[in-house]
Amino acid sequence: MATLQSIRDRAGVLIAIIIGLAILAFVLGDFLGGQGSSRLGMKKKLEIGEISGKSISYLDFDKKVNNLTDIYKLSGQNIMDEATVTRIQQETWDQMVRDNVMSVQYKNLGLAVSSDEIFEMVQGENPHAFVRQIFSDPNTGYFDRGALIRFLKNMESDETGNQQAYWLFIENQIHDERMFTKYLSLVRKGLYISNQQVDNALAENSESVDFKYIIQRYANVADSSVTVSEEDIKKYYNENKDNYKQTASRSIEYVTFDVNPSNEDIIATEEWITDIKSEFDATSNIPQFVNANSESDFLFDFRFYKDGELPSIYNDLFFKEQPDTSYGPYLENETYKLARLVEIRSLSDSVHARHILISPGPQRTLQRAKEVADSLLGLINSGTDFALLATFNSDDQGSAQLGGDLGWFNEGAMVKPFNDACFFGNKGDKVVVESQFGFHIIEILDQGPKSKKAQVGVLARTIQPSSTTYQNVYSEASRFAGINNSYDKFIAAIEEEGLNKRVANDIKEADRQIPGLESPRLLIMSVFKTDKSKIVLDQGGQAVFELEDKNVIAYVTEVKEEGTAPLDQVREDVELNARKKKKAEALIKTLTTEIEAVENIEDLADNINTSILEASDIGFNSFSIPGAGIEPNVIGHVVSMEENTISQPIEGLNGVYVLELTAKNQNTELTAENEKTTLTTKYQNRVNFETYNSLLKLANVKDKRSKFY
Repeated sequence: MATLQSIRDRAGVLIAIIIGLAILAFVLGDFLGGQGSSRLGMKKKLEIGEISGKSISYLDFDKKVNNLTDIYKLSGQNIMDEATVTRIQQETWDQMVRDNVMSVQYKNLGLAVSSDEIFEMVQGENPHAFVRQIFSDPNTGYFDRGALIRFLKNMESDETGNQQAYWLFIENQIHDERMFTKYLSLVRKGLYISNQQVDNALAENSESVDFKYIIQRYANVADSSVTVSEEDIKKYYNENKDNYKQTASRSIEYVTFDVNPSNEDIIATEEWITDIKSEFDATSNIPQFVNANSESDFLFDFRFYKDGELPSIYNDLFFKEQPDTSYGPYLENETYKLARLVEIRSLSDSVHARHILISPGPQRTLQRAKEVADSLLGLINSGTDFALLATFNSDDQGSAQLGGDLGWFNEGAMVKPFNDACFFGNKGDKVVVESQFGFHIIEILDQGPKSKKAQVGVLARTIQPSSTTYQNVYSEASRFAGINNSYDKFIAAIEEEGLNKRVANDIKEADRQIPGLESPRLLIMSVFKTDKSKIVLDQGGQAVFELEDKNVIAYVTEVKEEGTAPLDQVREDVELNARKKKKAEALIKTLTTEIEAVENIEDLADNINTSILEASDIGFNSFSIPGAGIEPNVIGHVVSMEENTISQPIEGLNGVYVLELTAKNQNTELTAENEKTTLTTKYQNRVNFETYNSLLKLANVKDKRSKFY
């Protein structure tokens, strides 16, 4: 616990949330241009975003990323897949945006966090959640204040400076979180609910209505009964342009030339496994041989398995034969394998043990840790109480509070040296074992019933395409792209050669996924540099994109730019709505005439041969009408009607309505005081997310990272 290594497992999740990192995804030369480029032009080319009118350059962003990358590595998470990198990259950008947006607010208000506050949040009675998470046992949730103090003391003697850098980062996160909390607190205290707001809420929530209605649905009116002209379409489009806002997107059609193992690849893999069988059968160190020759996904498995737990193809054989019996080669899931029985043992399924952990650190060398562990074992063997020594000496504070007791655990639950000592030993054994965490003094308190178990070494080689196969498929894809260098030729060739054309619609500029394709980011970036009906080329001018085991050739079929969609792109939807508008006008005209000839809604229903529907307890804040669906315009009309009156035809989303209000209901339990409390709580709860979102909107953030990543 005295070193960074001892808190990495506990800090990993936290670090993944509160920090970010990114990787270089382009060559600077592609953006710097020629020697004659102006500084302004170069600045624009390297602009990764804009916040509140302030330009954010890629170089500044990358510098911050590199600093945070170092911190991220200190958390022990050095290996990151593409999804993790993308997620953390996004968190980095979010943090930069938050810093730029909020720093102005803090400065204007004079907000600050004092050193005394930081001290209280770190070492006070109630430490900050970040601190508690790092220095708490993940199993018990127990906060180890002693471990925190030891870390802070040892930090000063860390010559590498890693612990100091790590802790400074944590303090900065605590500082930023407290600043934001103070800001939100000021906003909450500034909220005021006026009497008029209370009166309005009381009126809206205390009244509801019951009513009858008829509906003439647009869907029941034949399209052929109304005529929609080009003028109607343009009029509707111009009056409703706000409904057709869109973000930039592209659609593509593409084919893939999949890279699959050839017959030669299959034969080569089979020959390899056959040729190595004699060495596999003869080796005296099976784990070493397997790890040296097998694929990374099939390293030696040290676990012992019961009868029935091994693959059925050799389970019965190995439990009847002696060690060194082998089986194979055999083919399983496109992988050739050899199996060899390593050892048979009589082992328990579970063990009950306790331990004392002595870890090395800045104040204790590895040799010194070994000496302390041996000394404690000597005291235990001399009669000193194990639990007492564990409580005051173990660096595993979680189990130390229980006298070192780890309870019952299954095989494989602990690191290998610890696991082997417990399962290969006997009840009552007391031993010292070294692991990556330090030295463990272990006492085996009890063991479950023992049964016959087998350890098996499996050598595996998956059938994979060779470099020759990759080259052949790429050559075929290049041939196809070269010949079919227009969209018409592309479509014709797909049909002629019986290929499977695939479609990806509405790809956004920042997207990182296309279903069915692995790591298509470079393809997406290139798509946004390509005109409609043109073949997509990479930065090197090549039309074939090598995406894992697929060679992709794509054409851009649709281009949508940021802003209001042109009429041609949304014509189908506009025409549909314009037609619905025409239907509404026709229905309203007919119903208006019918209403003039009747005295009640029943007569109207009879005259137009429709049924009457009913709805009850509908208030101003109601979301929908039973039997009709979401109809805000209708609800707005009916709550303001007088009892026993019939409305004029009302245009709704799903049809045209005629309403008759039958009753107004009053909720006498609601009071002004209750409504004020409800409104206050409602607005207080909205502060957390709406405050920052409002500031974010004002900042007019422009994210241009898709140019670089």
